[in-house]
Amino acid sequence: MAISDYEITVLLLSLKVASISSIIAFFPSLLIAYFLARKNFIGKSFVDGLIHLPLVLPPVVIGFFLLIIFGKNGLVGDIFFSTFNIRISFTWIAAVIASAVMGFPLFVRSIRQSISEIDPKLIEAAQTLGANKLKILKKIIIPLSKKGIITGFILSFSRSLGEFGATITFAGNIFGETQTLPLAIYSSLQDPDANLIVIRLVGISIFISLAALMISNRLSK
Repeated sequence: MAISDYEITVLLLSLKVASISSIIAFFPSLLIAYFLARKNFIGKSFVDGLIHLPLVLPPVVIGFFLLIIFGKNGLVGDIFFSTFNIRISFTWIAAVIASAVMGFPLFVRSIRQSISEIDPKLIEAAQTLGANKLKILKKIIIPLSKKGIITGFILSFSRSLGEFGATITFAGNIFGETQTLPLAIYSSLQDPDANLIVIRLVGISIFISLAALMISNRLSK
């Protein structure tokens, strides 16, 4: 039962979107996780709640907000379109943004937990020896947060592979452009003659998710 060109296209696009969105989410997740774990400031609870909104709001709502911001006539999208003639919504870039936003809180949560477990005395000792913030980040925070970073990346990656609502609202369901695995499964379910395609796509999704979890467990040790 060979995989068709259609399924290969969907799979490669899904891996592309999931990988890029997770890479993009890494650095802001690391910085925000550090501040939430190590700093106390006014409005910290509000910021924490705002970051976790994608986990509690319906994904379609997130997609709607992204459309307002990055749509052709949106707050940011209008600038890109009128200045650079770049359209963000309903492109693969929109799929990446939607996935990054939906996976972002999972990334932050994982890294934050790891940073919270770092002994503050290590950071204080480094500061006493003259290490600046960037050096502390590179030599202490990132190495000692490796497990949280890897776990967060895998969770963000897996969340991207399963993303549906925000993607279809903000990026659409365009084959070869924004149609990732969940959207392809949804589209194939509308065709009574596409049962085998659905089964294969579901199987591919399960295989990738299990592989990602196994890799995460292995690298986190």
